[in-house]
Amino acid sequence: MSTSLPPLSQRGFLRWLWRQLTSMKTALILLFLLALASIPGSILPQRGTNPILVEQWITDSPTLGPIFDSVGLFDVFGSPWYSAVYILLFISLIGCVLPRLGLHWKAIRRSPPSAPKNLSRFGGGEFEFAGEPEVIIAGARAILKKERWRTVVGQDTNGGHWVAAEKGYLRETGNLVFHFSLILILVGVGIGGLFGWRGNVIVREGEGFSNTLTQYDAWGGGRLSSADNLPEFSFTLESFNVEFERGNAQSGAPRLFEANMVVDQPGESGSTTHLVEVNEPLVIDSAKVFLVGHGYAPHLIVRDSQGVVVLDDAVVFLPQDGNFTSTGVIKIPDADPQLGFRGLFLPTTAVDEIRGPHSIFPAPDDVSIFFGAWAGDLGLDDGVPQSIYTLNVEDMTQLGIDPLRIGQRWTLPEGAGSIEFTGYQRWASFQLAYDPGKELALTAAILAIAGLSLSLFVQRRRIWVKVGEVPGRTSGGRVKVEVAGIAKASGHDATEQVDALVELLKGKVL
Repeated sequence: MSTSLPPLSQRGFLRWLWRQLTSMKTALILLFLLALASIPGSILPQRGTNPILVEQWITDSPTLGPIFDSVGLFDVFGSPWYSAVYILLFISLIGCVLPRLGLHWKAIRRSPPSAPKNLSRFGGGEFEFAGEPEVIIAGARAILKKERWRTVVGQDTNGGHWVAAEKGYLRETGNLVFHFSLILILVGVGIGGLFGWRGNVIVREGEGFSNTLTQYDAWGGGRLSSADNLPEFSFTLESFNVEFERGNAQSGAPRLFEANMVVDQPGESGSTTHLVEVNEPLVIDSAKVFLVGHGYAPHLIVRDSQGVVVLDDAVVFLPQDGNFTSTGVIKIPDADPQLGFRGLFLPTTAVDEIRGPHSIFPAPDDVSIFFGAWAGDLGLDDGVPQSIYTLNVEDMTQLGIDPLRIGQRWTLPEGAGSIEFTGYQRWASFQLAYDPGKELALTAAILAIAGLSLSLFVQRRRIWVKVGEVPGRTSGGRVKVEVAGIAKASGHDATEQVDALVELLKGKVL
């Protein structure tokens, strides 16, 4: 015959829901979900850091792009579903840690439990000696206290004397510190996400950058950050130095990678020079300037059909592989007809039937550019934003393809104009970032490692020493000493400590 349970009240249901949310199992599931939810933010471009690349991704993937955008995969860390998992994990960890903190505080203040009536069931060791029980109890307590055991002495109803000792409270302390550190990490990441900002900019040699929003190629800030509060400074990239390995081993690997910069700040008497390298950023006020990449910017001169110079500048080309085979786009909307070029910059030129033109070494040992030219409508007047690194040739006619060396000019067919390759510059890309929560997150990570180490290497143990009459004997002044112990963690025991204590006690009384 089955019995039906009474229905839960609203208060009871909320209590059950809270217990489920604050269980360690739920916290682990939420932590896994948070890690899983972070994967798209690491793979796909994000609007907060590179909105241009996001729009390009959507354009190149007309089917998946809008779907991903509708569910927030291009703004993962600001999406409602990611925030929901983040907040639930935060609440769950707090609900796990706070009750355990109270229990641990009570356990620390509580005396070790008295000796059980039957110590033999724990194993351990025993011996007999002639003397007063108080002597062995005092000796045992002195030994244990010297080794920093918490001890308490007592006497049972049969007249037996005992001392109880406990050690290893730091195990649970470390466990709590570890979980509390996870909460602090979440707080630090949350502070950085709300108040921090980061932006990217490409600067050519000899040019400068001023820390204003319009100067960034891409900028993204937290929900509570503002571009109006950016620190005031500017810098000029005086030179960029890079050297590559030319030996057989690791050929092409960078051996020198540094930017020489001149920095100006309001309130400073003059400019200061700084050398920025990988993992050695420039720190200005609350912001850090990281060197994250570099490449080539060929200097080009473009003339229209009337021979008028419509472009005389260095154009940034983006590297596509480790040998700096780089691609770039030139758009000339003021020419008649409008002109567009796709270029392939090769620092060390090689051409074969399989790969076509490509670079075989990242240093500028044999420089050339392969250009493709188009004439027609660039589509810039349609009102649809375009990336400066892509060329829409749907309404254009291809004029041809031609390779150029430094100093060479290509006169376009049909009198459309010409393009001349006069040299190149280097450019460096910088990421400027402000993360107010990083110090807290770093401190919490260190605490988490320390707490985890304590919880792994410290063992909770108990030891009892009991002195009573020898069973089956009437007198003689001899008493029986029993020593036993347990470890409060699976896979461990207190045998080593028990055996050592038995030998020390024997040495005192025998």
